[in-house]
Amino acid sequence: MLAQALPNIDSLSSLGAAGLIGAMWLWERRQSTEREKQLDEAHTRILADRVQLDALIELVQHSTETLSKLALQQDALLRRLDKQD
Repeated sequence: MLAQALPNIDSLSSLGAAGLIGAMWLWERRQSTEREKQLDEAHTRILADRVQLDALIELVQHSTETLSKLALQQDALLRRLDKQD
């Protein structure tokens, strides 16, 4: 990874230890910034998924309530039909 970020190691070696340390610090900062960006993107996706999941849960709850009411009405209708026979 360091070789990718610092392709010209020979020119860095001419800067001495301080130059190498500085280059490594810059490389670490770039990697840290990239990690923070990835974390921010993941957090945004998680929040968006949560909103969608909340909407789905609400939809399932309403559907369950509606199906329960329908089942009760069908049971009542069947009881009435049985009484008429």
